[in-house]
Amino acid sequence: MDVMILGIAGGTGSGKTTLTRRLKERFGDEVSVVYHDNYYKRRDDLTYEERCAINYDHPNAFDTDMLLEHLAQLKAGKAVECPVYDFTVHNRSDKTVLVQPAPVIIVEGILIFAFPELCDLMDIKVFVDTDADVRILRRIVRDVNKRGRTLESVISQYLTTVKPMHEQFVEPSKRKADIIVPEGGKNTVALEMLVHRVSSHLGRSDEN
Repeated sequence: MDVMILGIAGGTGSGKTTLTRRLKERFGDEVSVVYHDNYYKRRDDLTYEERCAINYDHPNAFDTDMLLEHLAQLKAGKAVECPVYDFTVHNRSDKTVLVQPAPVIIVEGILIFAFPELCDLMDIKVFVDTDADVRILRRIVRDVNKRGRTLESVISQYLTTVKPMHEQFVEPSKRKADIIVPEGGKNTVALEMLVHRVSSHLGRSDEN
C-alpha cells in the first residue's frame, strides 16, 4: 500500500483538530489519525503535584520514539495500539486506541515539526497559523470545559510554559511547512486544496 503521511502542526488552539476532523470526515476509513498529544511520556514515577509541574510544551515531554515506531508499523500495513493520555491526571492512561493502517495517515500535534526524524517521514507538512489571542481563548474554553482545569491554572500555564515554548519551538517550526493555513479548518480554500491532494493520492477524481 502506498501510504502518504500528512503532518498538521500549529500552536495550541490554532484549529489543527478541526482541519484534521474535516479531512477524516471527508475520506473516512481511507484516513487514519495519530495525535502527538497521546504520546506524552508515562510518568508513573512522579506524584500528581510533580506531574503538574512538568513543561508539557517542550519536545522532551513526548515519547516521539514510540510515535516513530508506530508510524513505521502503519506504513508497513500493521495496526498499532496507540496510547491514550489523560489530561485530568497528567499521565498516560491504561487505555489504548487501535489505529488501523490506511492510505493516508494524518499526524497532528503542536511540536511535530520540531523533530527532524518526524519531518523526514512526512509527505506534506501543514502549519495552521492563528492569532495568539484567538488561540488562548480557545485553550481556556477547552481546558476548563473538557479537561477539568481552573481558569487560573490555564492562564498560569499559558504564561509560564505555553507562550514561551510556542515562541521557542512551535513558531520557528513553521519554516518547515509546505503549506501555511490561516484559521485551520475554517479556511475552506485551504481545506479544498488538501482534499484535492489527498484525492489525487487515492486515485480519485476531484471531490466536490
